[in-house]
Amino acid sequence: MTEEHKSEAPEGDKRMRKIRSYVKREGRMTKGQARAMEEYFPTMGLKHEDGAVDLDQAFGRSAPVVLEIGFGMGKSLVEMAAAEPDKNFVGIEVHGPGVGACLLYAEELGVTNLRVFEHDAVEVLADCIADQSLDRVQLYFPDPWHKKRHHKRRIVKEEFVAEIRNKLKLGGLFHMATDWEHYAEHMVAEMNEAPGFVNTASEGDFVPRPDFRPLTKFEARGHRLGHGVWDLIYKRES
Repeated sequence: MTEEHKSEAPEGDKRMRKIRSYVKREGRMTKGQARAMEEYFPTMGLKHEDGAVDLDQAFGRSAPVVLEIGFGMGKSLVEMAAAEPDKNFVGIEVHGPGVGACLLYAEELGVTNLRVFEHDAVEVLADCIADQSLDRVQLYFPDPWHKKRHHKRRIVKEEFVAEIRNKLKLGGLFHMATDWEHYAEHMVAEMNEAPGFVNTASEGDFVPRPDFRPLTKFEARGHRLGHGVWDLIYKRES
């Protein structure tokens, strides 16, 4: 999460897609991660090059779909899938070791309601996910690109938000979380300008961490040090 949690580029057209808001730090897979990729990706993996995905067919059932963008090492995603077996979970992560770690943990917990992409999320959304097919989209601790000259690389901006709206069902939720206050304010500003969304917060702009989002070790340590975390949940209303 956070620094390990690099999110994908928001630009949608072919020219702009060349800009990436994550850093491709592939790293080396552990033996366990490599084994998980070999053994479990054939049944739990989805490939961008296969094009549009029939999610009911991919999971062998029809159920509400939760999609997470940039799941890092996948620990919280797997725990959410284990806690909500009535939902189908799709994770997108560009870093191979993270995908391997996610699959390994899913196998350890016996999770079967999870499918993963190892690819750029913007391209997956555009090419593989049908419009109005998602019940919840999650974006947790994306790279804040805190230097002002890098703000243009932040994933939460007009084009990306419009694509999320297209993929959500009416009434679907877009849930974001960040540990950078300035980025939280940026998210609010972008979302409040985006057509078709309403903030679900009862007071102010932010919501308490919902029960379905696990508390990460990083986050717990941050709380002990007095660091803040901001959750935002917007509903697609039109």
